[in-house]
Amino acid sequence: MRKVGIIGVGHSKFGVRSDLNMNELVLESFKPAMEEAGITNDDISFLYVSNVGFWSSEELPAISIAEYLGLTGKGAMRVEAACASGSAALKAAHDMISAGEADIVAAIGVEKMNESFTPSVVEIIGRAGNYLWEFENFGMTFPGYYAMYATAYMQHYGAREEDLGEIAIKNHHYGAKNPLAQFQKEITMEDYLNSKYVAWPIKLLDSTPISDGSSTVILASEDAIRKIGAKDVVWIKGIGYSSDTSNLSKRSDFLSLEAARRAAYLAYKKAGVDPEKVTSLIDVAEVHDCFTIAEILAYEDLGFFKRGEGFIAVREKQTYRGGKIPVNLSGGLKAKGHPLGATGLGMVVELTKQLRMKVEKSRQADIKNGWALAHNVGGTGHYAYVTLLSTQK
Repeated sequence: MRKVGIIGVGHSKFGVRSDLNMNELVLESFKPAMEEAGITNDDISFLYVSNVGFWSSEELPAISIAEYLGLTGKGAMRVEAACASGSAALKAAHDMISAGEADIVAAIGVEKMNESFTPSVVEIIGRAGNYLWEFENFGMTFPGYYAMYATAYMQHYGAREEDLGEIAIKNHHYGAKNPLAQFQKEITMEDYLNSKYVAWPIKLLDSTPISDGSSTVILASEDAIRKIGAKDVVWIKGIGYSSDTSNLSKRSDFLSLEAARRAAYLAYKKAGVDPEKVTSLIDVAEVHDCFTIAEILAYEDLGFFKRGEGFIAVREKQTYRGGKIPVNLSGGLKAKGHPLGATGLGMVVELTKQLRMKVEKSRQADIKNGWALAHNVGGTGHYAYVTLLSTQK
């Protein structure tokens, strides 16, 4: 098993990107990633494209993107794992290099969700589990799914709507400082409480937007890194993964996402990290806050805080910059945006920059140990990936 490092990253502006087609949007993140890596197209062996699609006019994105970028003739593959597609593409690229099949691989995530109308997007996302069981029979949408988790959590632990609001306020606070974020405006608790309900207690300001965007990560083997003389390499220390049933009635409770817990355990094991000490090791994290309750669940599933104490940590601002463990200093999915295929790789781009201390000072974490964590969920825990990154080889 060969060690794998990240040598270049790029991130487009997230939002409603009607100014560019899909290929042009990819170039916005691919070009800076390649420039940072200091390589040419000839150095790349394979291209993984993370894309959910359906809402976009381009249904064969890997081939179209490869041609546009001048990578025709290279190996190419589309990867889909719902909202966790980006992390799945990262794992595929990592494993290809680790196994000795390639030395340099590009992982690109892209989505043009705004090519479809909102009701169509909501329906398509609602099909991310079992269409006949969840969507067709019960008419569930993703806000409805996470509303069940929110009500269960509130009833069991005594959390309030205002605690969910604290997540939205924090993430908009950092999104306002991130020039690549879709929403660059802070909100108040009054704004939050006055926002419309989508599925009680989930409000509009609990929910992520419909987004377009792209992100690129260039990965390389240790030998290739040495050969090209890459600097500021961030190493992939472990990728954990799991999945769960699409039938929510079979789940043990609505207080956590079991797939995320299993993925975290596997990632910690691969990286040789003690789960009891993860909070003191990780300098900064990006977690999957598709809805505000999902971020609180992530705190507990990852072992950052004990069961039932995630919302208390929010009240105490322990996940702000300077807190016990800073989370979603990019603005998270909530404010940075959530173009599904670009999300997981976008997290890795953000964390790579954080570890290199190359983000805006107002949202730069204090990097003490050189470790970061990305938590990426597809559906309501149907897929889960946890990735550990470090400046230490």
